[in-house]
Amino acid sequence: MRVTGVNEKEKSTLQVIVEVAPAAFEVALEKAYRKNRGGILVHGFRKGKAPRKIIERMYGTSIFYEDAINDLAPDAFEQATKEKELKTVGTPSIEDVDVAEDKTLTLTFLTGKYPAVTLGTYKGLSAEKPVETVKKKDIDTELETLQKRNARVQSVERKAKNGDTAIIDFEGFLEGVPFDGGKGEGHELTLGSNTFVPGFEEQVIGMKAGDEKAVNITFPEDYAADLAGKDVVFQVTCQEVKERLLPDLDDEFAKDVSEFDTLEDYKKDIKTRLTKERTDKAEGQFKEDIMKQAVENMTADVPDAMVNQMLDGMMQDFYYNISAQGMDPNQYLQMMGMDIEGFREGSRATALARVQTGLLLDAIAEAEAIAVEEADIEAEYVRLAEQYKQDVKQIKKSITPENLTTDIKRSKSADLVYDSAKVKKAAAKQDEAEDVAEEKAPAKKPAAKKAPAKKPAIKAADGEEKKAPAKKVPAKKDAEKPAAKKPAAKKTTKKDTAE
Repeated sequence: MRVTGVNEKEKSTLQVIVEVAPAAFEVALEKAYRKNRGGILVHGFRKGKAPRKIIERMYGTSIFYEDAINDLAPDAFEQATKEKELKTVGTPSIEDVDVAEDKTLTLTFLTGKYPAVTLGTYKGLSAEKPVETVKKKDIDTELETLQKRNARVQSVERKAKNGDTAIIDFEGFLEGVPFDGGKGEGHELTLGSNTFVPGFEEQVIGMKAGDEKAVNITFPEDYAADLAGKDVVFQVTCQEVKERLLPDLDDEFAKDVSEFDTLEDYKKDIKTRLTKERTDKAEGQFKEDIMKQAVENMTADVPDAMVNQMLDGMMQDFYYNISAQGMDPNQYLQMMGMDIEGFREGSRATALARVQTGLLLDAIAEAEAIAVEEADIEAEYVRLAEQYKQDVKQIKKSITPENLTTDIKRSKSADLVYDSAKVKKAAAKQDEAEDVAEEKAPAKKPAAKKAPAKKPAIKAADGEEKKAPAKKVPAKKDAEKPAAKKPAAKKTTKKDTAE
């Protein structure tokens, strides 16, 4: 094989022309013949026994070209990139195929060129790192959420009010005729949840067990076509009214929901946890802002092949994560009003940013001569095994040392950028000043003690909190690095030699 041309095209694309000697092409053709002859019927010969020349005379000399080229192309491209020391990215494609009369095969590949990177300023950058103060109301909100989560429900004989759950039967009528999907029995409707058509829940408020009522509503204009904007009547029967009761916020509550014996100790723990969460969030945003500046200071012409390759990985991760939660990815996208093509295109900007960050970190690693020791690789294997709760040997089977080396270099490069960065002082916010004033305000003197009234064990509450589904962590994929990819040949040939 011989490289006869390497040409730079637009958008960081390389054209690589490789010539394959007739003898090598002939070997590939014979291999393709032996692979396919069992499926070719020729009159006068048993299946799989027809000579190659007979088959080529009947079906044309190019009958085995596609399989032969598919066999030759990957090695031809790989040898070309090594011979010319080309740094390519993405999956190459075959732009053109030519077979000369002497059976010399010429393959023309198109591939992404690993872009040249010119680093700008990446040390000593600055950004704000404001940490949102944990306020008393934040702690109260956490406690209220726990109250609602630990609430119990009981039936009541009174009229339904906002926040109650009404157990109802209903049937909808359009111009006196029942319509599809308008009937339900024993439905649990939380009043104030806004889960029904606007105007429905408000009219159920005030009903009690045994009541019947005609609920008149008008469907929104953007509703299903057959009901949009239509006036309908729902015949509603209330079977039962339930109220949600919250436990008191006291030491017993703290013992039930935590490892603390007093409510005050539990509040302190909540404040500590929220403070750490907000500090971590501020640190993450700070690093993101610093890295974005470093990328903006860099110059690099990113080829489409790199972005498309990153998009492929992102789509695989998306499908894995959604499937791991028990949902069908395509149905999920339909619920979100998207299809896979639109979702992929909408993710392009994120993919570009990730590629640019990778290019930046690789360039920094080279400029700073960042080295990776064997101990670094082993430590990373151990860390990944702990993270994914797998044996180190299993991790080593799925992730090569070469890929880990790339990841570790990038991590060290990022640390270099972050460690040299400076925190820009943020302007004080009005609500923070008010918080400080609140903290410093003298405590009110307690009033004279009175005989305490007996408290109920529980009290009424409104609303409800829901948890988001947990996400599983996907298995770590190989990190992207500049490497020659083995292409598959296109089906068409430019030229057949003979009939």
